[in-house]
Amino acid sequence: MKRLLCFILAAMLCVPLTACGKKKSGGEVSVFYYTFSDTYISGVRAALDKELKEAELKYNDYDANGNQSSQTEQIDVAISKGSSMLVVNVVDTGSDDAALNIIDKARTADIPVIFFNRSVDESVVKSYNKCVFVGTDYEMAGHMQGQMIGDYLVKNYDTVDLNKDGKISYVLFKGQEGNMEAIARTRFAVEDADKILTAAGKPQLQFYDASNANGYLVDQDGLWSSAAATNYMGTILAKYSESNNNMVELIIANNDEMAMGAVSALQGAGYNKQGGKVIPVFGVDATSAARTAIENGTMTGTIKQDAEGMANVIEDIVENFREGKAPFDGVDEETVVGNWRVNIPYAKYTGEK
Repeated sequence: MKRLLCFILAAMLCVPLTACGKKKSGGEVSVFYYTFSDTYISGVRAALDKELKEAELKYNDYDANGNQSSQTEQIDVAISKGSSMLVVNVVDTGSDDAALNIIDKARTADIPVIFFNRSVDESVVKSYNKCVFVGTDYEMAGHMQGQMIGDYLVKNYDTVDLNKDGKISYVLFKGQEGNMEAIARTRFAVEDADKILTAAGKPQLQFYDASNANGYLVDQDGLWSSAAATNYMGTILAKYSESNNNMVELIIANNDEMAMGAVSALQGAGYNKQGGKVIPVFGVDATSAARTAIENGTMTGTIKQDAEGMANVIEDIVENFREGKAPFDGVDEETVVGNWRVNIPYAKYTGEK
């Protein structure tokens, strides 16, 4: 982004581009994704590729396909090739070990590390003076989703309550155990919705399966995938249905991929088709497919996680490191937390103008 603005300014003032501060030569910017198959991450990748190309930076993208060992090996290869910087969407967020191992490798090579999207603990990031994190206030996503769900249910309670028992039965797709984003979204989406319902004199949400003490379902592959949600919902709908008077009445998903998987299964059972009966489905990310589904009335709402905004900030930090500036130089101060992270803001998306 800075490179493009500099080019425009140079053209307007008729000065050589080098006057704006030409980039240092060096190895590739190595960008590591936990998986290319994640729809939101694919959006970040497309946006970041565009930013790096516009900045005329040499880069390479690596796909760990959900395997931390593969990602660690890819990092070793990139460093051996002379990588100038590691931009890492770390696979394993269940402990600090993977991120600390990556930092040790970067410190030995004396190159910066930018972790992004998947949570890395503050103490881990601060353990290396050339390390920062670009992500979101993931608790805020849960709070915003919970408020969206609560407000929707208060407004549409009688319609949503299919069996007219005065309670709303729900399914919640967590995504991945040990992931801080998943933990916060799972907690606050339900807690905040319950607060709104209670204040309106309505019962709290009721998980569809009383024998499930967790109150959520997990993608066992850790990929937050639509396939996992579709499979779960297919099994659920075989037992929980309107004909059995116990139909699931609400779907909460911690990302749009799982939300869309639930929509697919519901459509297979005759629900969530344009003009037909809709089971409300809420997600997180505001992917293109989810926005289209919301506009078509087959999905209800989502929380926008700004892929382009994340890519823009990452690229700015890449350039700052390359130019020897403070990592957050030029980054919106309101989004910077201390000296270690940037939070990209969320926004509600319901398709309303």
